[in-house]
Amino acid sequence: MRKLWLCVVLVFPLQAELRLDELIREALERNPELAAALHRYQASRYRPSQASSLPETMLSTGYTSNGRPWPGAGLGVEPTSNIGFMVSQEFPFPGKRRLRGEIAEAESGADFQRYQEARLAVVARLKQAYYRLGFTYLAEESIQRNRELLLLLLKITEARYSVGRTAQQDVLKAQTQLALLDARLIQLERERQARQAEILSLVNRKPTERLEKPEVPKPEPLAYGLEELLARAGARAPALRRDEKQIAGSQLAVNLARKDYYPDYAISSGYYTMGRMPDMFEFRVDFRLPTSFFRKQRAALAEQSRRLAESRKALESTAQNLAFRIQDEYLLATTAYRLMELYEESVVPQSSLTLESSLASYQTGAVDFLTVFSNFSMVLEYRVNYYEEMTTYYQALARLEELTGGLEP
Repeated sequence: MRKLWLCVVLVFPLQAELRLDELIREALERNPELAAALHRYQASRYRPSQASSLPETMLSTGYTSNGRPWPGAGLGVEPTSNIGFMVSQEFPFPGKRRLRGEIAEAESGADFQRYQEARLAVVARLKQAYYRLGFTYLAEESIQRNRELLLLLLKITEARYSVGRTAQQDVLKAQTQLALLDARLIQLERERQARQAEILSLVNRKPTERLEKPEVPKPEPLAYGLEELLARAGARAPALRRDEKQIAGSQLAVNLARKDYYPDYAISSGYYTMGRMPDMFEFRVDFRLPTSFFRKQRAALAEQSRRLAESRKALESTAQNLAFRIQDEYLLATTAYRLMELYEESVVPQSSLTLESSLASYQTGAVDFLTVFSNFSMVLEYRVNYYEEMTTYYQALARLEELTGGLEP
């Protein structure tokens, strides 16, 4: 007789992790601030055709009567009585329409760079919030492990106190430290909720949603040196491209102000019926003479020249500020990475071994409680410091991406 074996396999779903690339894609699609910047740029694309268009054509209709005020009075009898219409079209001096269109193009280009700035800023804020959220989980796990170790130390201390081998203050110190760890956990929970709310706001989700635990990879060293970062910013930073577009627009505005010294003109043509008399036709050209150029055109040219100088200095200021911020973030990132290596390779392992050794010695009475307690506090602080430096490193990288226009190849 055969035996029939029944095998039951229990499958537990793995806990999903919050992925940064998915959040970035969602933010770029749904962030309202970014959508507003995109609409602003798209709206500016309609300005060049408007700015370079001719003024609206003017159509005039009317009559001239004699003897009575209504239309047709005296028509065909009086030589000044007529009914007709006139069409007028104003023409700017040659070159003005083209310049106005190019100025609008430059302004639209600046709006596009502002949109690129907004994209980079949203992604940078999202990354910083993401890694800060990850820090709360890593720090909480470390504190929970140390809390369990502190509970063990507390039990040992209470046992030693019960037989008179240690002072009551050692028990109270352990209990106080346990309460302080609980306080830090409460602070981390507040920080976690704040960063979750920030991420939900950036991806335009409901503020009541819950987010999964972030996936925080092991940091890799920065792939670019300071000189290369500065060069990438000079070639790709939207803030510099925006100021360059503004300089181009200001230079065109100066050229347009010079063109305003020349007169615009209007061409008019009309037809009038005279009744039984021959029809009357009219054609004329009107010139708008810049008679007040001392007060108007010269002042406008001086104004636009100053605005051009302002735009050039703004570009210089932006470049200097950008270089400073890149250098500051670069130093922050490299320092944080070096500290991470120091904590990971030396400080945390050595302090952990010291704590284990002192805890074993405390059980046998070879060392006092203060030594164990001091070693315990250092291990916790060093581990949290490692995660803090890792978060600082990732946040500095995010800001460098924003400043340089992206660190991707």
